[in-house]
Amino acid sequence: MFRVPRVVKDFSSYFSEAGFQCYLVGGAVRDILLGRKVQDFDIATDALPEDVIGVFRQVIPTGIKHGTVTVLFKGTCFEVTTFRIDRDYRDGRRPDSVIFTPSIEEDLKRRDFTINAIAYDLQYHRLLDPHDGRKDLKAGIIRAIGDPLQRFREDGLRPIRACRFAAQFHFEIEEDTFTGISRSIDTVKMVSAERIRDELTRLLEAQTPSVGFSLLDGCGLLRLIIPELTACKNVEQGDLHQYDVYHHLLYACDAAPRDNLPVRLAALFHDLGKPETLNLSPDGEISFHRHEALSARLAGRILRRLRFSNQILKQVGHLVTQHMFHYEPQWTDAAVRRFVARVGEKNIPDILSLRRADQLAIVGKRFVSGSLLALEKRIEEVLAEDKALTLKDLAINGDDIIRELQIPRGPKVGIILNALLEGVLDDPSQNDRKTLLRIARKFYESRFADAH
Repeated sequence: MFRVPRVVKDFSSYFSEAGFQCYLVGGAVRDILLGRKVQDFDIATDALPEDVIGVFRQVIPTGIKHGTVTVLFKGTCFEVTTFRIDRDYRDGRRPDSVIFTPSIEEDLKRRDFTINAIAYDLQYHRLLDPHDGRKDLKAGIIRAIGDPLQRFREDGLRPIRACRFAAQFHFEIEEDTFTGISRSIDTVKMVSAERIRDELTRLLEAQTPSVGFSLLDGCGLLRLIIPELTACKNVEQGDLHQYDVYHHLLYACDAAPRDNLPVRLAALFHDLGKPETLNLSPDGEISFHRHEALSARLAGRILRRLRFSNQILKQVGHLVTQHMFHYEPQWTDAAVRRFVARVGEKNIPDILSLRRADQLAIVGKRFVSGSLLALEKRIEEVLAEDKALTLKDLAINGDDIIRELQIPRGPKVGIILNALLEGVLDDPSQNDRKTLLRIARKFYESRFADAH
């Protein structure tokens, strides 16, 4: 039974009443057949864009040159495209021109994979599947329509999408299709960083992104997109590590929460600096001194290259920088407070998630870390005490110091405030206005008196 949401049926009735064909196509049909939640509704029709504009009130000409408009209907967005035949793709992403056609069969020929070339006739309630997409869905196969190399040279994003679909649906890529990917790297080079970023983001939402990254590596695309990751292959780590750095990063990414993009990115990048910081002692001991700092810089370089937002760049960089902590029961309450202050209270859940993913990817199996549980409990206790953990929590601020010490604004004020916070982290009872002003004066006199 092919179940179509009521809003889609209502939407299609407007086409029928106006004398036009109306098909649900693409990912929506595929996902309904797979029993997955449908995110977007793509409609194919013989109605021209101006016809669609004449039928509906709220129409946005999102890609009218190629026959596509977006219709807002009952709170839902529908991307509506006129049946078309695509001409040459000189930019490796969009057809130079299109020819409108009255045939849905001709329209389906231009699509990427068989599983995305199934159409559902919303007027006569029947499936149209000229490329055996349902057969490939059942078999779990990603197969290009027609000549794979031609499909991939038309649109350089398709090879990356094939690897993403394989991870997303737990499918395999058909042999000729996979071979076509490796021969279309020059076309992938033409795709914008933003488009690649969006595909990688969708890949990171899959249950096991490692499947997609392994396929990207196998066809040579990973070296093009994230060479810093392929540089980690065959870098052994010793101790309890079951995998080289490359596979450790992939499995850590799998283990990170799939609904948390910054943590998944941090898991994928947290050890990128290990190849360059590798040191082998005379007795054969492996170490990677301060690899987290280099890893954060490399992660930032990748994220900037792929045009991720500054917020993502900042979050990921901070998590990667802070991921190397080693909790021991001997930690004092002051040490726990310093850890929270350094990581940031709002980042505690993410840093703990990153460490859990890191640990799983070390030993290769899920387990409950007693050390992390103990640290989490200690952190909860510290936060419940409502102690000062940041400069904003201090009983005084920069203006108070300026007035009390009669000094101008400048770096000295920040130095004094940070010194006060260090003292309060050690002894929370110091967080009293009178006490802090007294300590601030003593600190200023001992640290800066000679400067006058």
